[in-house]
Amino acid sequence: MTGDTRRHGDAHRYDDARRPGAPDGDRPAGVIPQQAPTPLGRLVATVERLRREVLEAQAAADGRALVELAKGILIGQLRCTPAAAARQLDVLCRESGMSPLELAADIVNQASRDHVSEIAAEFVERTGAGAGAGTGAGAAAHGGDPADQPSTVSVRLRTAESGVLAVTADTQAVAESLLTNALGPLGAVAVAVWAAEPDGSLSLAGHAGFPPREAARWRHVPPGVSTVARLALGERRLVTLTAMDREGLPSVGRAEWPGGGRMAVPTGTGGRIQGVLEICWPQPLEPQAPQIERQVEALAELCARTMDAAPPYDPLAAEAVLPDVAELIDLAEGLQDPAVVLTPVLDSDGRLADFRIRHTGSRFVDPVGRPRGDVNGALLLEAYPLAAGESGLFDIIERVHATGEPFRAERMSLTALVDQIPLTSVANISVSRHGSAVLLIWRIHDETARLAGLLQHAQRLGRIGGFEENLVTGETTWNAQLYDLHGLPPTAPPVRLGELPGYAHPDDSAAVQRFLRAVLRHHRPASVNLRLRRPDGITRHIRVVAEPVLDADQRLHAVRGAYQDISAQHWTEVALAATRDQLAHTEAESAERSRLALQLQHAIMPPTPQAIEAPGLRVAVRYRPAEIEALVGGDWYDTVVLPSGLIMLSVGDVAGHGIEAATGMVVLRNALRGLAVTGAGPAQLLSWLNTVTHHLAKHVTATAVCGLFDPRTRVMRWARAGHLPPVLVRRGQAEAFPLIEGLLLGALPDVTYVEREVRLEPGDTLLMYTDGLVERRDSSVQESLGHLVHAAAAADGDLDGQLDRLLAESRSDTDDDTCVIGIRVG
Repeated sequence: MTGDTRRHGDAHRYDDARRPGAPDGDRPAGVIPQQAPTPLGRLVATVERLRREVLEAQAAADGRALVELAKGILIGQLRCTPAAAARQLDVLCRESGMSPLELAADIVNQASRDHVSEIAAEFVERTGAGAGAGTGAGAAAHGGDPADQPSTVSVRLRTAESGVLAVTADTQAVAESLLTNALGPLGAVAVAVWAAEPDGSLSLAGHAGFPPREAARWRHVPPGVSTVARLALGERRLVTLTAMDREGLPSVGRAEWPGGGRMAVPTGTGGRIQGVLEICWPQPLEPQAPQIERQVEALAELCARTMDAAPPYDPLAAEAVLPDVAELIDLAEGLQDPAVVLTPVLDSDGRLADFRIRHTGSRFVDPVGRPRGDVNGALLLEAYPLAAGESGLFDIIERVHATGEPFRAERMSLTALVDQIPLTSVANISVSRHGSAVLLIWRIHDETARLAGLLQHAQRLGRIGGFEENLVTGETTWNAQLYDLHGLPPTAPPVRLGELPGYAHPDDSAAVQRFLRAVLRHHRPASVNLRLRRPDGITRHIRVVAEPVLDADQRLHAVRGAYQDISAQHWTEVALAATRDQLAHTEAESAERSRLALQLQHAIMPPTPQAIEAPGLRVAVRYRPAEIEALVGGDWYDTVVLPSGLIMLSVGDVAGHGIEAATGMVVLRNALRGLAVTGAGPAQLLSWLNTVTHHLAKHVTATAVCGLFDPRTRVMRWARAGHLPPVLVRRGQAEAFPLIEGLLLGALPDVTYVEREVRLEPGDTLLMYTDGLVERRDSSVQESLGHLVHAAAAADGDLDGQLDRLLAESRSDTDDDTCVIGIRVG
């Protein structure tokens, strides 16, 4: 491989650079220069030199292992000595023009004929490259990165395989070897090896290229957390993510390379997934060619060798039970539910073919009634062939065996064949993996017993007791609930139907006698409500329902029926009747309060106000009450000519509805009108009005806009207290006043308000309004205000027509009062 050859060359140049007499100008990049002649400087230089030598030795060891493996193959094929094999390897290198690593990989491929050699051969077939096209001019002639040439692919995979075989017990070292020998030349910067734990969690078994602190944060991923590795584990295939910041899935190293690509592929052998190999690129990763994905899958297969701690299952071996299976069998015997222990059965290629029913527990119940001996030791698909159906039981067991994630389901249908007739049973299912085996637990539902249990629970919850009285034999049968209703011990004799009047309240005797005549004499089903007097002195309200049972000659044979305790229902009906009376009284009071509030509001703000004439202005008002009378609100408007000649314009809205809001509106409106005669500006008026709201109006908050218009200068000064700003319409264009500061009235005792002024021009229209005109439940205030501005610009014509169109086009859906003042400058 080109990368490995360059690395060995660098090592030789580094050794030359460290020889005494080597000039400083020949020192390669990355070699630390001579430190100052101090103890600390010499120590730093020594540590750095030893660290680099160790890394170079580790990097060269994997390549040497591959070369030594090729020599061993030549010794076996040529029947020569090790020295002769080494000389033969040198001769072949000179004659073919290949590097020792490339030639060694080629020899191993021809001898092994395994997965790696298949990938190399497939690459040659797809690219049309020859054996020697991997380096130098041969690689350039094929127009690609040398790392993608066939011989380089083979070298990378074989070198990585050598590194993995050398450190099979150390997953951390395996991750480092994979990154150095195989994934680094593909542009990858980091690799993580995840182990899938039996509880569904993931643990970081090995990593390379990630900062130590980042790796420490990702040591354990709990079950159910969606990550890149979890995605590959769930789909059980290789997954390619173009860029991490586009996918939104967390994973180790995302902070270092947020826009980088990822590949994740499950690692496993024999149909069982041990974990996931995750590879990180620093840049976005486009979908890769099939040959690159095949290389990554081959590396995952190499990685799986280090993670498979349990010995593989051999279908041809004797029926020896592995230790983990023996422990699972002991566990199955201790369970109260029927349990089955399954072990995987692999085909000749090592793929999962079926499961062997290794053990059935002593409480095992076959869905179709077969004895344990007919099932124990059989293959799962032989015993239950219909389990292979789509999304069936076999699919579930295979997924649990592969991923280790347990499965549970209630009332799942199980179908089995008996004499070619499918029989379906209903069962609760639990499937979990333990080591190399799978534990299957099912609990078959007995529908008859289940229905009886449901009936018993229903009778208990409904406080119902059943009875049957045989009039021929005189035998009476009660269930347990009926003894409880009567307050009798289970050993007491049942009360016969004819004895019922003696246990009823005297006032209910006539109703009980009519009930008995209907059932016993007229042979009709009947029911009666009575007060049952129990031996313990407690009286219960009971409903008795009975029906006659006639024989073939239409003679009365028996009576069946039930008692139901309706005491709770009786007292509920009594309480409900009292509640109805109270509710009717409350509704009458509420209606009266709403009527008074509406009258008060209409007295101050009539729904159809008259047009208001003011000097230099044309003022029109529209007031629309709430559609629901119970929602009488506190909206107000006011227009008054002050002694100074200024015109005060105001709108406001008291929070809430009803009589409190209406009276609060009257207080604030009249207070503002009285304060306005002082000649103060709108900011000062709102400050005084806030004091009135906070101290004199109990539990009232409100919003308001106040403006003072000077007809001589056409200047309007205005301020707001938590209210929406006025809208100015000028020459067909509309815009809202800037939103200045101003807290709503009554929130704090002392508030200072900001005042602004605007000069109006002849023909301008100014709109002041309450939020009932614009507010919507599904829109923000800014969106609603924007709709009003657009509608105001489109509503041309006279002032009255403009206000009518604004009300007609209002999109408000809050059912609140609406108040609009339109001011047109003359």
